[in-house]
Amino acid sequence: MISFVFPGQGSQTLGMGKEILDKYPEYNEYLNKASDSINVDLKSIIYGDDEKLLTLTENAQPALLTISYIMYLYATEKLNIYPEIVAGHSLGEWTALVASDVIKFEEGVKLVRLRGKYMSEACPPGLGGMGAVIGLDIEKVREVIDKFENINIANHNALDQIVISGDKKEVVKALELLKEKGAKKVVELNVSGPFHSKLVKPAQEKMAEELKDIKFKNPKYKIIQNYTGDICETPEKIKENIINQITGTVKWVDSVNKMKELGVTAVYEIGPGKVLTGLVKRIYKDLNPKSILNI
Repeated sequence: MISFVFPGQGSQTLGMGKEILDKYPEYNEYLNKASDSINVDLKSIIYGDDEKLLTLTENAQPALLTISYIMYLYATEKLNIYPEIVAGHSLGEWTALVASDVIKFEEGVKLVRLRGKYMSEACPPGLGGMGAVIGLDIEKVREVIDKFENINIANHNALDQIVISGDKKEVVKALELLKEKGAKKVVELNVSGPFHSKLVKPAQEKMAEELKDIKFKNPKYKIIQNYTGDICETPEKIKENIINQITGTVKWVDSVNKMKELGVTAVYEIGPGKVLTGLVKRIYKDLNPKSILNI
């Protein structure tokens, strides 16, 4: 059984997808469609030389979805590799929805552009922060952050790799305590906001309003969602989970455990970089994770 996993924000790089577009220029059609749908020249941003412009959340999210979707088409149409299960990490879950025909491609691009904009606007610059904790399990991390009012676990990426998010001052103090508790490494992340924390609740509320009149369809693949770490097949529940995901924990360990439980034997990362390949390998080496670009 094959699973496709789609990366989230942070995997974007200048020039991403070029190797596929050079070989199969017909896929430029999707870059054009994406650019037209949001009135932004994504191609010039992705293949330009301004990394900061690409890194802006409202640009990074539609750019990543577009390139990851092109890679999905490459995998299915050119390599004849098809998944039975899909999952995405944070933003990547939106790519999974598009690949599963839950929403149309152009609709997905518009929505993640808004998602990025709302997330950037949700918390004033400098007030929120995120930190990575390596070498402690989730229970030990919870023991520390439960002492703080405005921090929560943003990502459970691997058994010993956890990201916390929330009030910047509290995050810095929590990282110090976690180091004292035995964390091998703690790192304050260079991010534009406290993603997957209650401080971005305004973004969640705005996205809920945006999605109110958008009809989600039944997925053609089984989707494991971040918010539950489990399969969801009901369109309305999928919509509810994708909204809750904005302030909720990305349960990546639970998601990979579910793949293993369901009988997945091969995982392909569909998108730029190898972040998810590395995370899956740390959870279950025998799932044979690899980038679709290495096939």
